[in-house]
Amino acid sequence: MIKNSTTDIEDLIALMAKLPGLGPRSARRAVLHLIRKRALLLTPLAETMSEVAATARECLNCGNVGTSDLCTICEDLTRANGELCVVEEVSDLWAIERAGVFKGRYHVLGGTLSALDAIGPEDLRIPRLVDRVQSEAIREVILALNATIDGQTTAHYIADQLHGQARLTSLAQGVPIGGELDYLDEGTITAALRARKDI
Repeated sequence: MIKNSTTDIEDLIALMAKLPGLGPRSARRAVLHLIRKRALLLTPLAETMSEVAATARECLNCGNVGTSDLCTICEDLTRANGELCVVEEVSDLWAIERAGVFKGRYHVLGGTLSALDAIGPEDLRIPRLVDRVQSEAIREVILALNATIDGQTTAHYIADQLHGQARLTSLAQGVPIGGELDYLDEGTITAALRARKDI
């Protein structure tokens, strides 16, 4: 057992334990596994993480994550079809992309409105969303926000801001109350997108 908390290995364990889904025990197991498989996993992982740390950035247009100022989705002209899917986080965007059913563009808010956490519209990408709807000839805005109280509050606020500017729809069946998109399977996301309803 490692007892010296100042070692590089302990520092690595402590950092890994901060990742979602990993606690101290899981982080310790993961680090030990990486050390045992140093050439196969640890070295390539360290090199890739260094590269990503140097090049990763948010897309200036939609908030997705990539390695250039515009993500590949925003650069793809075939996806400029007048449909814009609004999500809370990048992980939600990736979940919908995994389903492979949506062929438009996205807008990542970066969270939801929350009075308790003092998060207002100016703290999210809502003003940018309003600008995009006007400047990109958006015909439909799909509010693919999580079915939580904050998600629904945010959806209603956005609907008020965009009233009369585009068709507003939300995900329908298959998305449980309190559910998060990142944890849903592709089939559920596909059904929810296809059965979306007007707001």
